[in-house]
Amino acid sequence: MKPTKSLRSRALEILSRQEISRAELKKKLARHAESEEEIEAVISEFADRNWQSDERFAEAYIHSKSRRHGRLRLQQALAAKGVDADIVAPLLPGRNEELAAAVGVLEKKFAAPADNPADKLKQMRFLAYRGFDADTVRRALKTAWQAEETENG
Repeated sequence: MKPTKSLRSRALEILSRQEISRAELKKKLARHAESEEEIEAVISEFADRNWQSDERFAEAYIHSKSRRHGRLRLQQALAAKGVDADIVAPLLPGRNEELAAAVGVLEKKFAAPADNPADKLKQMRFLAYRGFDADTVRRALKTAWQAEETENG
């Protein structure tokens, strides 16, 4: 029979595989702990040693997803993972980076600008689903494919 792992070693094993938020780590450790205090003690120790950091997790998450998703989707996903909005806000991409991402995903998904209202709505819904706000969606629809038109025109 295998000896049971300590809570500390389980947490270390989890964090060695991937960066996760404090809330996610707490959830993963909950079924192995005898008390809430035990979990908090381990997580606090790991945070003090900088082995677990919500800020570092949020930064890595935003870096990996910001080319395909807008600010709203990133905020929502990180809130679902238990990361405080005060940590997330300064890490989110700026308006120019978000516009570039919106144009990029729009041009990748659709071959050309919409030539009728139904197609334009489809493109707008696609960007909204990806988490881009209404202003960014409008600006992306205006600026996408302009480089091709100036080269061809």
